[in-house]
Amino acid sequence: MAAFHRCLLVSLVLALSVSSSFPTALAARRLLQTVPLPPIPSLPKVALPPIPLPAMPTIPQATLPPLPATPALPKPTLLPPLPATQIPSSLPTLPTTVPKVTLPPLPTAAALPTIPATIPSIPFLSPPPSS
Repeated sequence: MAAFHRCLLVSLVLALSVSSSFPTALAARRLLQTVPLPPIPSLPKVALPPIPLPAMPTIPQATLPPLPATPALPKPTLLPPLPATQIPSSLPTLPTTVPKVTLPPLPTAAALPTIPATIPSIPFLSPPPSS
């Protein structure tokens, strides 16, 4: 049943793709067979008179005070060598047996609270007695 649905879906996709390509091919053929359009004439060049620019004023140079001299930094000293660490040659042995652990006893059924079976009535929410 699944193979039938898959085959039906593939044939539907194939039919849609083929049917949508026919109008496209016909439109492309029609565009190729049309008479070519005449070329667009070029626009005439317009000669504009030059724009007179005002003379650029000169910018005065600012006089800056000299920068203060940077203080000399102290020479770096050599760091003390790191202490030598000794890597142990063997790892400590792990215990092969697991020690016995005693768990506390579970609470008994008498110690657990009980859920009441009846719902208590609230007097001011209940309807008045019929008389």
